[in-house]
Amino acid sequence: MKIARGTQRPGQTKEQTKLITQGIQKGIDQYKKQQKAKARELDRQRNKQSKGKTDHVDPDTQQPGAVHYKQHWLPWLLLVISWLAFVLYLVISGALN
Repeated sequence: MKIARGTQRPGQTKEQTKLITQGIQKGIDQYKKQQKAKARELDRQRNKQSKGKTDHVDPDTQQPGAVHYKQHWLPWLLLVISWLAFVLYLVISGALN
């Protein structure tokens, strides 16, 4: 009501001032609702992120299209065998003496 009276024009009736007051109040209420909705959405996103950091994702519930890299043991085994064969070759040929 204070805002409406502060912006009141000369010759403006009480009814017009009352309508302006209602419009201002409606605008304030609408703004508050929007801010609450934004705050709720931010809380949901923040909770989703915090849950994502603490929870472990089951392989069955992964999102489609998510890439999951899993290294196979075979390349590592072949690497170890090749190095052992190389050391064995050096020992047999006498290069390590």
